[in-house]
Amino acid sequence: MESSILQTLPAFNSAEGTFLLQFSSCSSLSSVMGSYCCLSLLFSATIVVFVAYPILADGKEQITGPAVNVTKHLFFSDFRLDDPKTLNEVKLLGSARFSDEKGAIQIPDESQLSDLRHQAGRAVFAYPIRMLDPLTGAPASFETTFSFQFSNSSAESHVNSAGSFSNSGGSGLTFIMVPDEFTVGRPGPWLGMLNDACEDDYKAVAVEFDTRHNPEFGDPNDNHVGINLGSIISTTTVNASDAGVYLKDGLIHEATIVYDGSRRWMGISLGSKTIFSGSLDLSPFLNEYMFVGFSASTGNMTQIHNIYRWNFTSTSQASLRAPSAETCESKIMEQIDQGVQSSASSSSKKEPPRSLLIFISVMALAIAVFAGLFYNGRRRKNQTKAAVILPDKRQRPRPPNKPRRFTISEVSSATRGFHEYEMLGNDSKGVYYRGKLPNGCQVAIKRFSAQFLSPQLGLDRRRLLKEISTISRVRHPNLVPLRGWCQDNRETMVVYDFYPNGSLDKWLFGAGVLPWTRRLKVVRDVADALSFLHSKQLAHKNMKTTSVFLDVSFRAVLGDFGFVLSSTESQRFEATVSQKADVFEFGIFVLEVVSGRGRSESEASQEERDLLDFSWRMHETDEKARLVDRRMGSMVSLEQAIRVSEIGLLCTLNENRGRPCMEEVVEFLNLDRPIPELPPNRPVALFPYSSTNTGLCTGYSCTPFK
Repeated sequence: MESSILQTLPAFNSAEGTFLLQFSSCSSLSSVMGSYCCLSLLFSATIVVFVAYPILADGKEQITGPAVNVTKHLFFSDFRLDDPKTLNEVKLLGSARFSDEKGAIQIPDESQLSDLRHQAGRAVFAYPIRMLDPLTGAPASFETTFSFQFSNSSAESHVNSAGSFSNSGGSGLTFIMVPDEFTVGRPGPWLGMLNDACEDDYKAVAVEFDTRHNPEFGDPNDNHVGINLGSIISTTTVNASDAGVYLKDGLIHEATIVYDGSRRWMGISLGSKTIFSGSLDLSPFLNEYMFVGFSASTGNMTQIHNIYRWNFTSTSQASLRAPSAETCESKIMEQIDQGVQSSASSSSKKEPPRSLLIFISVMALAIAVFAGLFYNGRRRKNQTKAAVILPDKRQRPRPPNKPRRFTISEVSSATRGFHEYEMLGNDSKGVYYRGKLPNGCQVAIKRFSAQFLSPQLGLDRRRLLKEISTISRVRHPNLVPLRGWCQDNRETMVVYDFYPNGSLDKWLFGAGVLPWTRRLKVVRDVADALSFLHSKQLAHKNMKTTSVFLDVSFRAVLGDFGFVLSSTESQRFEATVSQKADVFEFGIFVLEVVSGRGRSESEASQEERDLLDFSWRMHETDEKARLVDRRMGSMVSLEQAIRVSEIGLLCTLNENRGRPCMEEVVEFLNLDRPIPELPPNRPVALFPYSSTNTGLCTGYSCTPFK
């Protein structure tokens, strides 16, 4: 009897859920055999509880399992576009690129920008790395080595061939650990490290190699190394000049950062010289999983930050959820011996022992379960078709930041019950709210109105959800990522990333003046986004300035996708014209960006009230310079602005009379092909359709025959 008990106990104690798995396997047998199987398991469990309960009820804590080390190793000898590992495992954000010429990561991306000032970029490992044990609060140990170089841009190097770096000097480079892989920090002295999308408790760790002197941030000079813990103000700074290192000398430097999580100690070396060594606790500034990589930025001065080689190794502790050997046979035998010795004295007491009550309770439960299984077995025999019992589907872990379905309570909590103070704006389809998720990051939530979702208007909710699902799988640097959606019988909402710089219309038509270099970059970013959508056989269907948002580095991202009604006619109609309507609306968008005014302004003179009419009139009289926003002053390239306005007019041509596709528009903007000659006069719309019901077009594209 004793040996059979000991054979049963390991199955009871080995892993959580073992008994339940055995019990569920019994239920897959026939009714009679399953009943006997389950009954035998319950009897075994009764014996185990009868013997082992004094151990569990003794009040002692269960011994946790042994700790194991979880190690992650990364190594990149260079960064080239023909290396699949580089493309799959390194994610670029903001102004950053892979340089085949140097085999390096370059921040900012000089190939796409004529003005490298006020740019920020990141390059991070695409998958999160465990950096903190949440049970013990112990930070991971890590060691990273990378080589980097600060150099002038190609244009500056050509002018300054002597090799002097006196006129250069971006803000600097940082090795970062951040909680996400989709935001970029602010440019200038913020080094692309911190962003405004999250709250003050945004977890971040960085080691900065700073080449700009910002006294307001406590910088000692323009050649220092600093340690930043959740703040742009360094906790510790070291003058690199004291070690004989000059970061802006154009040489390739090698940095090594070593952190001992058990000792809370960090060491930093440049080449063979140790410039910092001391105690440092990173645990308050780490999440369990972090993204590691680099960020850099430029301010009024510019330089190219090159990362050539990177090696990273981390080791974190994790505790296994398994009992040690001490909880098995040795302690059970000890408790059995103690139970036998005390049985004589306890038998003299009148009240029954606690283990007997447990035994009776488990026996009663066993009888009840047996009766239920027997009854269910009899009932199955009377059914004509046998039921198939499928195993429980295990919930697979969701990758970080993958779009998911939110509950109504989650969205309501994020927006403080859809409070009016959190309202960002509204349109004919719904209201926009700002919300804050439990992890501290802010989101924008579009709550569709009841009128838009009304069945009388012909909207098929299933198609709407299908469109949302399709958009959620689209990823591009110039498209707003979809965080998720929320839907029940009454509500349908979409959750996007929140951009603190807001939509483009506030910068074009509000206070302040957006410089021409940024306007040109916005036009190119939006063109890239639309071209990508069209290449995936998708359309935006809501192309306007309020649908374009600016991130913290003023990169334009296209969001607020349009949703059209799904009656049979509009489906067929949308398939024919939606992408072409996107091109037309993009043309008007370009004219708005160049002129700094809306497509229709009631306060303007009759001649200038309609932007598209006015633009064509200026083309006919060869006065397109009048279109350019005068507020930009002499800083605008007039020739470049006129060329871009001609591209905008080209997009408003009739579909079969010269209107280009978005792929061609991108080539026009990048000077990869010449712009076709515009007709001398404004063409007549040959395909009159109305946006009253579909929202596919507005303005001139919907005018009647003439």
